[in-house]
Amino acid sequence: MNRANDDERALPDGGDGQAFDAPWQAEALAIAVALQDAGLFTAAEWAEALGRERNRAGLAADGSDYYQSVVDALEALLSGKAIATRGEISATARSWRRAARATPHGKPILLENDPQFGAE
Repeated sequence: MNRANDDERALPDGGDGQAFDAPWQAEALAIAVALQDAGLFTAAEWAEALGRERNRAGLAADGSDYYQSVVDALEALLSGKAIATRGEISATARSWRRAARATPHGKPILLENDPQFGAE
């Protein structure tokens, strides 16, 4: 796929012409693309996983939970393919949250900034 000419990918639009409300949303999609490019799953597997998440009952009618579905689909693929367990994913997420709280404003958030880094 030629990413430079791949303009037909539709992303949610919050009405202001921007697809992303926060950087983590772009990062979540970038992770999905990077993992797919690395051969950890195919485009068809990604589409199926994201479709499964977007077809769950109870989703927001306005699509505001789209990027949470992206994260949930990534987690399902990672655990389903035994790349990472749900426990490892949860532990890493907790570590990132601690690192974010421990990182001075304006500095990059690094996993090593977690005061408990490597403890879990």
